[in-house]
Amino acid sequence: MQIIKTFLVACIFIAPINIIAQSTLFQQGSKDNILLDRMEIKLQDDSLLNFSFLKPFNRKWWIQSIEHSTIAKSLSAVDQYNLSRSQLNNLEWSNLNRDSIKSNKVLLKGIYEDPANMIKIQQKDFFLSVNPVIQLQAMQEKDAGQFLFLNSRGAVARGLIANKIGFDVYLTENQERPPLFVRQRVTQFRGVPGANLSKRFKGNGYDYFDGRGSVFFNATKFVNVQFGYDKMFLGSGYRSLYMSDYAASHLFLNLNLHAGRFNYVSRIMELTSQYTRRVDKDTLFPKKYAVFHHISFNAPKWLSLGLFESIVFGRRDHFEFSYLNPVMFLRVAELQVGSPDNSFIGVDAKANIAKTLQLYGQVLIDEFNTKYVRQRKGWWGNKWAIQGGLKYIDVMNVKNLDLQLEANWIRPFTYSHFDTVGNYTHYNQPMAHPLMSNIREFVSILRYQPAPKWTVQAKAIYWLNGVDTANKNFGNNIFLSNETRAAFDGFRYGSPVSRKNLNLNLWVAYEWKENLFLEANFNIRNQENSTNTAFSSLGLRWNMFRREYDY
Repeated sequence: MQIIKTFLVACIFIAPINIIAQSTLFQQGSKDNILLDRMEIKLQDDSLLNFSFLKPFNRKWWIQSIEHSTIAKSLSAVDQYNLSRSQLNNLEWSNLNRDSIKSNKVLLKGIYEDPANMIKIQQKDFFLSVNPVIQLQAMQEKDAGQFLFLNSRGAVARGLIANKIGFDVYLTENQERPPLFVRQRVTQFRGVPGANLSKRFKGNGYDYFDGRGSVFFNATKFVNVQFGYDKMFLGSGYRSLYMSDYAASHLFLNLNLHAGRFNYVSRIMELTSQYTRRVDKDTLFPKKYAVFHHISFNAPKWLSLGLFESIVFGRRDHFEFSYLNPVMFLRVAELQVGSPDNSFIGVDAKANIAKTLQLYGQVLIDEFNTKYVRQRKGWWGNKWAIQGGLKYIDVMNVKNLDLQLEANWIRPFTYSHFDTVGNYTHYNQPMAHPLMSNIREFVSILRYQPAPKWTVQAKAIYWLNGVDTANKNFGNNIFLSNETRAAFDGFRYGSPVSRKNLNLNLWVAYEWKENLFLEANFNIRNQENSTNTAFSSLGLRWNMFRREYDY
């Protein structure tokens, strides 16, 4: 995206010469996220951790918070272990004694001198960490004649140059034959969840690369810049109504202003519009763009309030430069160019209570007309989504037993647009909730870490979605133009025909070596008036996020 590249170069040249140290971010699905949730609630009013809705999270912020906190000695033995391992995995910022972490079984000079880094170079003005990435899963599905599998191999690296420029790189090569319902989803939407370009592998499997990378620097004391190709999750819940990491990675320029209790994010994104690709012909995929702003403020420190706005747009002949202004309201800019684009606004809140409980929520408004709301006829264009949830740690005083409950309600046609360019999608995948719209969803997660190396988690997701029957558009499939809707009004959550769905998952993991997990999964998925299934898996995962099928 030429405009992003030009803007980045401009930022570099106008930035002060003495750029402040810039941190890289956690990897997607980092094990530190579990401890991050717990520490945020326990500390309650930490001015850095309260911005944990920005995922992946800032490594420097994380280490500053946990090493400066005064509650470490009051934590459980498991939490103290997790804290020490977190310092080990973020050595570029940690005050951990280097001699205390040296491995006694160094294979070769410079290889695994500490348990968390295969290759580590740590000098006065340079830090580099390089690690392998592996995920191997063998899966068996009920009544399936074929063996299911996931085979991912690659490498991840991160570094700091002169404490002024940070960078990270992630690359994997993947072969996957997922359960039948996932393959059906790929066929329907022509996109492998979370992946970019893919090709067929062994008949009904998929082969794809996952390549990501970013460069980080601080333009001023309070403003940091990230230019890269990666994912982002915006929210405190299991799902996000704003932006999730379900879809493929995208090109972006991210500006983050953080000052005390205030945080502001402006992100410009180049996305891939809907497409159909011939397997025997290379082609240039159609482009579209998106911009979002998110402002959050802690007042008081235990309470975070936020405002969100976003625009998705495409132009045949030019980029819409009005949307580059990071301090202008996007809806105002969109109105000034004729209101052709898909705009969103939202509010969110999060409260940490009694150092054991967190309440959180999001409200997203895609389109809203009070005239039709008062009529109560279910006008199709009143499009919004609501999330409410809680996190309860150390349930009933059982240490490291955590519960999360969440509800998501998304009205029909939310995230859709009158054309197929402006819908809230990327690479044939939804950018927010993977179940799209016209749903009511309830999530329950119970997680227990009885010992430092063991984790057990039970998860239940129940949802009702409106079915697009008789080849008519009732607002579930956001890839369809909302001008193809079946009616003008009469739309409710799950209308006109609701289908019940249940996804149950039990996950058990043992961390054999640092960041090397042996794990087992068992899943049951029931769908009303459709095929029910169950599948289980055994696997090994090293320095990589879990691949989940929770939709």
